[in-house]
Amino acid sequence: MSKFIIQVNGAAYSSSASYNAYQFSRAALESGHEIVRVFFYQDGVFNTSGLNSPASDEFDLTRSWIELSEQYRLELVSCVSAALRRGIISETEARENQLSHWNMQAPFTMAGLGELVTGLESADRLVSF
Repeated sequence: MSKFIIQVNGAAYSSSASYNAYQFSRAALESGHEIVRVFFYQDGVFNTSGLNSPASDEFDLTRSWIELSEQYRLELVSCVSAALRRGIISETEARENQLSHWNMQAPFTMAGLGELVTGLESADRLVSF
């Protein structure tokens, strides 16, 4: 079986990139493959916002990532620089910067590109969407 790093560059509802990444990840995990982590980069960081509120008859991509993470103990990491540039703030970042609000949904976490690089050391493949 293969070990993957999944890189998501597209926002939840602006393109099919994130949905395709989710479907690929779910299929890979169900087939017995391992995903070292899912790394949300560029506009992909918009997937991590707890303020995403699709209509009740639409697929909730943020919720689906969270459920996949809970089911498979999957690490969901958002690039800190890309997130901050786009107004995605974790609770930790909010505290450190004395902000009263944050919008990053747990279990998504923030980390630097180093997390992507160290994950590549243990993965067989990087799949980017």
